[in-house]
Amino acid sequence: MDGYPEVAVDERQMLEQFLDFHRAGVVRTLDGLTDTEAAERVLPATDLTIGGIVKHLAAMEDLWFSHKLLDAPSAEPWRSAPFAEDPDWEFHSAAKNSVDELRELYLSSCAASRAIVARLESLDVLAARASFGAKLVSLRWIYLHMIEETAQHRGHLDLLLDGIRQARPRR
Repeated sequence: MDGYPEVAVDERQMLEQFLDFHRAGVVRTLDGLTDTEAAERVLPATDLTIGGIVKHLAAMEDLWFSHKLLDAPSAEPWRSAPFAEDPDWEFHSAAKNSVDELRELYLSSCAASRAIVARLESLDVLAARASFGAKLVSLRWIYLHMIEETAQHRGHLDLLLDGIRQARPRR
């Protein structure tokens, strides 16, 4: 999706378009970024990196649309990730990934999510796995949560990218 989501579409299309709008913004963050820049801690107050956020968002796509919604086993690399030893593994391990690997991981995670929801007829379908205690959430809730998650992290990505741009040598 290139532009802003359409204003005159049904609820499901609107949710999909808003999520895709923010997903596209995440991918654009990687454009022109070096592997070193993607792994760089730019802001002293946080350990967040652009690569770590992108990898985290890929993990969230798998968690919510596959694991929680369908109760399917997590895809790789999440299935074999050492989350018991490092709950923030996706953030920390991203430094070992290239920008191209991070882009592909995120794009493939988003594509898998789209394929899953394309098979579901209703936004009222309940997730197979409980979240937030013993509560089952709907596909509608998952869309809204992923819009929130992706949009919030887009803001983080914008701040980190600004820091990287300011640190680049002037030509």
